Amino acid sequence: MAFPSTRLRRLRKNENIRKLVHSTALTTDDLLFPTFVKEGGGKSEIQSMPGQYCYPLRGLGEVVKRCEVAGIPGLLIFGLPEGKDEIGSEAFSEKGVVQKAVRMIRENSELAVFTDVCLCQYTSHGHCGVLDEKGINNEKTLEILGKIALSHAQAGADFVAPSSMMDGQVKVIRNVLDENGFNDVGIVSYSAKFASAFYSPFRDVVKSTPKKVRGLPYLPDRRTYQVDFRSRKQAMREISLDVQEGADIVMVKPALPYLDILHEAKQRFDVPIAAFQVSGEYAIVKLAAKQGFLNEKDALLETVTSIKRAGADFIITYAALDIARWLSEA
Repeated sequence: MAFPSTRLRRLRKNENIRKLVHSTALTTDDLLFPTFVKEGGGKSEIQSMPGQYCYPLRGLGEVVKRCEVAGIPGLLIFGLPEGKDEIGSEAFSEKGVVQKAVRMIRENSELAVFTDVCLCQYTSHGHCGVLDEKGINNEKTLEILGKIALSHAQAGADFVAPSSMMDGQVKVIRNVLDENGFNDVGIVSYSAKFASAFYSPFRDVVKSTPKKVRGLPYLPDRRTYQVDFRSRKQAMREISLDVQEGADIVMVKPALPYLDILHEAKQRFDVPIAAFQVSGEYAIVKLAAKQGFLNEKDALLETVTSIKRAGADFIITYAALDIARWLSEA
C-alpha cells in the first residue's frame, strides 16, 4: 500500500497560502506604546534608543496623534520629574508630570491611558522604594505607591501599573482606589518583573541607576525585590498572588528572554497577560540594524510576533509605531 507523501512545503509555497495557514496574527490592536514625558524643553531623542524621544508636555499631542492615526489603542506613560528626593514625593504630586500628561490626554483623546506606578525615577537614590536602615522598607513604600496610584486615577488614568515589585502592592492599590471611588480604574501589575540586564537604556533615560546613600546600606541593584532570572516558580507565585490581590492584567518583563514564563502564565492563569519588550531588547535590534548586522523590520516583526505566539494578549513595545506602519504596508 502506497502512503501519501508528506510535504509541509505545500503549506509555504507562496505568501497567500502562508497567510491562510499561519497560527499567529499580529495587529495594531496588540500594541501599547510606552512614552517618556517631561515638563518642558524640546522633544529630545534618546541616544541609547534610536527613534525614541522624551516629549515635553506641550509636545505630547504629537505622539497621541501618531498613535491615533496608526490605530494603536493606548499609551503607557513614564514621567521624568524636574526634582527628586528620598521618598519620590513628585511621583504623587497633583502637579506631577504624569498627572499633567494624563489630564492633557484625557481632555483631547480617547486613547487608553496606562501609567507606571513606581519610585525609581523620582527618588534621589534611584531605588523603587523607600530606604531605611535595613534597606527597602516594604510597608512605607506601599503607602506611597497607593498615593501615586490614587493621584493617577484622579487625573484620569484607565489603568495604573505598579512596577516596584513590593510585596502586597496590588492589594494596597486596589483598596486605595476602591475606597476613593475609583472602582473602574484597573490594575496591570508588573507581576513577573525580573532583575534583568536589559533595562539599562531605560535607566539612562530616567536617571534611575541606584546610588549610595550616606548612613544607609548600599543596594547596588534591585535583586532584593525583582525576580531572580533563574526562578520560574517564584515568577508563577508572584503572578498568582497578584491575581488573588485583584490585578486585572498581569505582566511578564522583559519579554523575549522569558517566553517560557509567558507561555506557562498563559496556560495557568485566566487573566489577560501583557509582555513588555523592554528598552534593551529594542535597542539591540535598532543598534544592530544601524550597523547593518540585521534587517530592522524583519527582526522586530519576528520578535514581537514570537511574544504574541508565546501567549501575550498585548505587547508593550517601543517599536509600536514602527510596527503599526509596517503592518499597514503589508
